[in-house]
Formats: sequence, C-alpha cells, structure tokens
Amino acid sequence: MIGIMSDSHDNRTAIQQAVRLFNNSRCSLVIHAGDLVAPFAAAELKYLKCPVKCVFGNCDGEKSGLTKTIDPFGEIKEAPFLFVYNQLKFLLTHIHFRIEEYAVKYKPDILIYGHTHKAQIQRQQKVLFINPGETGGWVTGKSTVVLLDTDTNKAEIIPI
Repeated sequence: MIGIMSDSHDNRTAIQQAVRLFNNSRCSLVIHAGDLVAPFAAAELKYLKCPVKCVFGNCDGEKSGLTKTIDPFGEIKEAPFLFVYNQLKFLLTHIHFRIEEYAVKYKPDILIYGHTHKAQIQRQQKVLFINPGETGGWVTGKSTVVLLDTDTNKAEIIPI
C-alpha cells in the first residue's frame, strides 16, 4: 500500500491525520506531490513508519530547509521525479499543465500530481493518473489523501 498526499500547506493537524492513516494502513511508501510549504510542517512526516518521496511545489520557497528536514527519512526533488517502486514506474510532479506530455515522454505506469486541490483518479490508456486533492483543506474545506494498492493498481480517495 502506498499513501499519496499533496498540497498540505502547513496544516500540521491534517498532516498528522494523514500520517496516522498511512501508518494504520501499513503503507510501505508515502508520496507527497508538493506544497508542503515550510520545514516545520514537513517535519511531521518523520513519524511515518516508511520512507517518503516528495517534489517541490510552487509554494515551497524554503527548498534548502525542506531538503534538510526530509533527507533523514526520505527525499525531495524538483519535478518531474521519476522512480520505480514495486516494479511500477512512477512520475511525480506538482503542476498539472504538462501531465499528458509527461505521460507520453516518460511512459509511467502511475503519474501523480497536485496543485489543483481537486482529488481525481483516472486511467488514460495504460497510465493511472492520481491527484490526491488537498491534504491541507484550506481551499476546498476538504482534506483528502489517496491509498494506492500496488498489487491491484487500484487507488481510493480517502477523506481525513
């Protein structure tokens, strides 16, 4: 099981709720699709019982502080961030404007993005596109994450 979140925007309470959900779901990896914002909020991810992979979002101005905070338990990179996990090719980005181009160019199995604050899961041809919505809940009033079962390749939007 993989936990997926995005756009937490310094909402420590929502991040803590997501961490509890991911730990209780026995996630083996957590992915954050950008806009953690500040290192104090990113520090909440250290309580995960698994590694974390993140990309910088457009509101992540303190990149060196975020990197220093996340490095002991995971990694944070500029988008697009490509990696293989459980024999699946992932592409992680924040901004959604180039996702179709990325799907064609990099041919991922799963493409994860954020920025829109709208949770969405859809399959286009062989690519599973996942936007977990906003973990922070500041814009829509709804805090959401996604749980992805890598054995079945099925994803579910979970309100927190």
